[in-house]
Amino acid sequence: MREIDTVDRQIIAKMQGDFPLCERPYAQVAEQLGIAEGDLLARLERLLADKVLTRFGPMFQVERMGGAFVLAALSAPEERYEEVTALVNALPQVAHNYRREHALNMWFVLATETQDGIAKAIALIERNTGLVVYAFPKEQEYFVEMKLEARI
Repeated sequence: MREIDTVDRQIIAKMQGDFPLCERPYAQVAEQLGIAEGDLLARLERLLADKVLTRFGPMFQVERMGGAFVLAALSAPEERYEEVTALVNALPQVAHNYRREHALNMWFVLATETQDGIAKAIALIERNTGLVVYAFPKEQEYFVEMKLEARI
């Protein structure tokens, strides 16, 4: 992984929250940083390509748009873990997938455009893997703003 410079760190710090809602938001942010809009976009693309950033985009409350999401888990046999990971991650509905030291050793988030999409995605995973998927729907929502420091 390459080192990031001061401008990259400033971009990371600036792009967390308070993103402008205007016709040309990147131009506005670039101006605030004292760089060209094209430079900002190129740096963001490079940070994503280099996996310094794994995602850049808005966070939505999917239920307000008619969709759904759920935390789900399954117990993947160790000898099939990589195979099951590939099968689960092949679905576009899978947002995150984490290995855990637990009987349910694979945990992932499913996000779908419709409420019934969750059941369909779970059924597909179960059909593809032959394993039972356990869904853990949220019982209460909390807002926790998390910003990561990119030390300058």
